[in-house]
Amino acid sequence: MELTDEIRISAPRDVVYRALNDPDILKDCIPGCEELTQKSPTELEAKVVLKIGPVKARFAGEVTLDTANAPEGFSLAGEGKGGAAGFAKGGAEVTLTEEGIETVLSYTAKVDIGGKIAQLGSRLIAGTAKKLSGKFFTRFGEIVSEQPVA
Repeated sequence: MELTDEIRISAPRDVVYRALNDPDILKDCIPGCEELTQKSPTELEAKVVLKIGPVKARFAGEVTLDTANAPEGFSLAGEGKGGAAGFAKGGAEVTLTEEGIETVLSYTAKVDIGGKIAQLGSRLIAGTAKKLSGKFFTRFGEIVSEQPVA
């Protein structure tokens, strides 16, 4: 499954980039996030509870960031396991473009799933994924727009 979208954020690119690398901000934005720990500057570990249709599961996972293209963008790859519910793994390319006093955040994410959640059907999975990413970016935009500019 592939998701693409973009969001306009009322903040300069460097503020948006810093926020995307701040575990406290990310934890506050990720729906169902119980724990987010930064293991290194490029590695995060998370525990997230998600409900997809009738299946509710706690996922534990790791995310690795590639910041070689910072602050214009970065890529990430991750994998999460939800026990009997299944697994999810994938990655995303994120691009940050300054337009005046705003930043346009564009992303393309690819996700593979398996286990019980994969049996729910692609429409339900895609709908849930869009809803969760929408919640994340709405909350992220609110928080970052309130950040003071250094």
